[in-house]
Amino acid sequence: MPCPAPRVRVLVALTTGAITIGGFGLWGGENAAAQPSGSGSVIFLDQAWSQADRDTYYWIPQGSQVMSYDIFLNLEVAGGQELFRSDANSERYGLIPQPAQPGVNPDALPIGVTKTVLTEGRYKGEMVGLNCAACHNGQLSYKGKKVRIEGGINSAFDSMAYFFAADDAMQATLADAAKFDRLATRIGAASPDAKAQLRKRFETDAARVHYYRTVTLATPVPFGPGRIDAFNLITTRMLATETGIAENWSAARAPVKPPFVWNAPQGSWTQWSGTVQDPIARNHGETLGVYASMDFRSKTPADGLFDTSAQLVNLVKIEHLLDRLAPPKWPEDVFGKIDRAKAAEGKALFATHCASCHNSYPYTWTAPNKYGKRFIQVGLVPQAYVGTDPAQFNDTEAYSLAGHLSEFFPPPYKGASIVPTPFMRGILTRLSLGKAIEALKPTDAERLDMNGYRELPGPPPPERSYKAAPREGVWATGPFLHNASVPNLYEMLIPASQRSKTFKLGRDFDPVKVGIDTSGASGNQIFDTSLPGNANVGHSFENGKRGNGVIGPLLTERQRWALVEYLKSIPEANAQVSPFGGPPNAKTGNPPWAEPSQWKP
Repeated sequence: MPCPAPRVRVLVALTTGAITIGGFGLWGGENAAAQPSGSGSVIFLDQAWSQADRDTYYWIPQGSQVMSYDIFLNLEVAGGQELFRSDANSERYGLIPQPAQPGVNPDALPIGVTKTVLTEGRYKGEMVGLNCAACHNGQLSYKGKKVRIEGGINSAFDSMAYFFAADDAMQATLADAAKFDRLATRIGAASPDAKAQLRKRFETDAARVHYYRTVTLATPVPFGPGRIDAFNLITTRMLATETGIAENWSAARAPVKPPFVWNAPQGSWTQWSGTVQDPIARNHGETLGVYASMDFRSKTPADGLFDTSAQLVNLVKIEHLLDRLAPPKWPEDVFGKIDRAKAAEGKALFATHCASCHNSYPYTWTAPNKYGKRFIQVGLVPQAYVGTDPAQFNDTEAYSLAGHLSEFFPPPYKGASIVPTPFMRGILTRLSLGKAIEALKPTDAERLDMNGYRELPGPPPPERSYKAAPREGVWATGPFLHNASVPNLYEMLIPASQRSKTFKLGRDFDPVKVGIDTSGASGNQIFDTSLPGNANVGHSFENGKRGNGVIGPLLTERQRWALVEYLKSIPEANAQVSPFGGPPNAKTGNPPWAEPSQWKP
């Protein structure tokens, strides 16, 4: 129910391409704009979302502030007069263009590019940024057809290249008077004073983007499409850039693909390394990663310390959308019929060789917590056992300078000059989130909903373990492994030593091996598994002792193709939504992976 207006002061009149929010409380409001977004030849699967749900997810702002909105709309590319935000340029970097639609997407923003309007406070203004849909929403292309995967993976979006190109465009505009004049004319800055004010604002935006490109994003190995080292980028922004302690910079060197997000609110863990269970903390951290503004330099909270531009109201709305998002069912009329007999063989093989890590529908659930809520048991497998690339855990033993912030740390690090990096990142996240929640003044019931009915504090993150999520809908989420180093499901079932050491990153879907096209016909960028963070080792099916990367026996060709066919066949029904909190007849108990002996070779 909406909160009473006098009690909650919503700081935004969030006019976005998707919805207009203003004057309602934390959990109120309707899905706005029921008219369909322009889809052209796009095929939408039944994932239990309405068109209004999609529109909200595509363009609801989280508080991301990359540059001024009017500058983004009118900025030219570096090497010509094409607008940077044009459909052709957006698609060049893997974003999914959408046509203009009054009341929903009036400026024809691509999926995941958002407009944030803050009407008061230190971060007020109209800014462009990103939301979760830029990375956590996919589209599969095959023989000229496009299949939308809500909550999936945008394996084409090269976020690093996109920011490099934005920086190039802004630097070229600063250097070229004619380019800047055209920008000013489109914006309507005609007088000398208006142009001078625009240039000052442009220089501020350009400096921020240039610093992000040249310092924050500096990495020994480019991420490439469909991957980002969000964890280390968040760390560097929070602990180095925004604190002003440049010594805390560290290279982003462990890129991963975004996980699919159906069943995320229902699952016990979401991130690859099983980091945070509380959804508002998880989503707030993600917002800091997609360029929210934040203050870790002021002296005290009264001066603005721990302020951010994150929009918690909208983060809750996104989580509730995901509560009822179903995994996508294989469209046989597009990708071909499923061999049901072969899939049945694969189902039996999955139960024997895969179910000890990957939960399967209707799932084993946790016992009800004190709020009566169950959660899907999500497997957590030690990296030492599964043997996949360990770069994700590179900062677990790193340290950072605390500077002026140490007085706000709890014991034993209060007043310390140097602290563990994960601790400092966690405390700054908690303090900034706490301040944002305090400003909203939620009721106890609203706060409980915001926390996803999790018991807090949650369990400590497992040490050096990777998530093994349920496989429903996995067919739509290639490339595979956490770092996207395996192009298709077939190669996930062979000895790791026999996998492709390099492959081409195509934009088309391969419905045979089930993954991305590696022929070069739809993309020639090379993925090199020999580079740091790119290893495609582990999760190997071969003869030998279990552990150290070997997770199952050497499979025959028939068995491999049967497993592929089974993975294509799940979920078996359209709109298969797992009820948040668990079904009344939920199967509960400890799953196989909870037994420590499971991981002994």
